[in-house]
Amino acid sequence: MPKITKNTAKTASAILPLNKILIGDSIQILNSLPAQSVDAVFADPPYNLQLGGDLRRPDNSRVDGVDDDWDKFADFATYDKFTTEWLKAAKRVLKPDGCLWVIGSYHNIFRVGAILQNLGFWILNDIIWCKTNPMPNFHGKRFTNAHETMIWASTSPTARPCFNYEAMKNMNEEKQMRSDWVMPICSGKERLRGSDGDKVHPTQKPEALLYRVIMSSTNPGDVILDPFFGSGTTGAVAKRLGRNFIGIDRDATYAKYAEKRIAAIDSAPQPEFLITQSKRDEARVPFGTVLERGLLHAGDYLYDERRRHRAKVKADATLIAASQLGEVRGSIHKVGATVQGLPACNGWTFWYFDTGNKLVPIDILRQKIRAETAGTAN
Repeated sequence: MPKITKNTAKTASAILPLNKILIGDSIQILNSLPAQSVDAVFADPPYNLQLGGDLRRPDNSRVDGVDDDWDKFADFATYDKFTTEWLKAAKRVLKPDGCLWVIGSYHNIFRVGAILQNLGFWILNDIIWCKTNPMPNFHGKRFTNAHETMIWASTSPTARPCFNYEAMKNMNEEKQMRSDWVMPICSGKERLRGSDGDKVHPTQKPEALLYRVIMSSTNPGDVILDPFFGSGTTGAVAKRLGRNFIGIDRDATYAKYAEKRIAAIDSAPQPEFLITQSKRDEARVPFGTVLERGLLHAGDYLYDERRRHRAKVKADATLIAASQLGEVRGSIHKVGATVQGLPACNGWTFWYFDTGNKLVPIDILRQKIRAETAGTAN
């Protein structure tokens, strides 16, 4: 259960306040935390919407928009100063290979992006959150604002932040995850409401958005800090995924609802259900092991998926095949590349063997050996 701590800027110690909501000024509290201590920062700062007067629907009913004091700044210079200060403070607490996520709209994201570059952050991607159910533009005859932009940045050009590429690919049906994320805004049962039925927080982000952010750029046990914690979406998703969080917000009412929300979430499952193993971390299996184990034999033929190319297996685990340049001999990778006229090839995924009923990639044999080896090791 998260703990709400008051006057944290004065009481923060060298021990990182994990899984706590800290109430107070975000910049002061950030500057009181240990340097280079967190793995990631997700920030949903004030957008400085510059709204003038009430926002009305065509039927003249009032739109429950963002008109809170925390989103009001005297001018752009004041907003830029605020942005510079919190970004500096965020960079100080990030580990050298940590990363920053910041979300915004056209009102502020370009100013934020320029400032973070000036501070030495390195932009890795800009993510477009395409809303499937955006609020119509009631203010005037313009395009409906149907997206927000997230910037993903590292602390420097040479930093190596976490990116769980395989996990993102798995979540996208074996295709590389794109930078346009299509998902609805927070609504229905997910939207926190007070006893009067009104929204607890006007800009509550959907858990689906934070799920992808946290899953992509942190590992179980990592610490993700949210300096504008609001309704606690970052903390809720962090708990589901076995990460630690630190939340900061100056509004005690938001913190109270966020605490209750997070406390109701079950603890994360066992670590093996949270980790996607990188293919680079898998045990290396030479093609020769396939022959040694009797899974293929000298004299067997391998084919590409469409049977356009054929190669014969030799006892020393090399292949012989015909190409436009004549007969070619070599590894599964070299021969695969040569017959295609390419500089490189992953022979494990290019070559198939005939089971009698269908062609099957030889990578199946490698995975079989890995599974057996892992079973023996355990």
